[in-house]
Amino acid sequence: MPSFGERLIQLQTEHKLLKKDVAEAVGISVMAYYRYETGERLPPSDVLSKFADYFEVSADYLLGRSDTR
Repeated sequence: MPSFGERLIQLQTEHKLLKKDVAEAVGISVMAYYRYETGERLPPSDVLSKFADYFEVSADYLLGRSDTR
């Protein structure tokens, strides 16, 4: 299963968004976004929820626990 970072990259690419745009939309810094994308860190639950809402997918999908968006 893909990692959280891989899913983030996939969704960002599909939506043709810049990292800074996604980071701004969920209220985090670009550096924090980069750390999530590279797998250096996982987001806290509130940020995970914001990513899920922003991309209209489930948290389980983002975490690689499900292939159902």
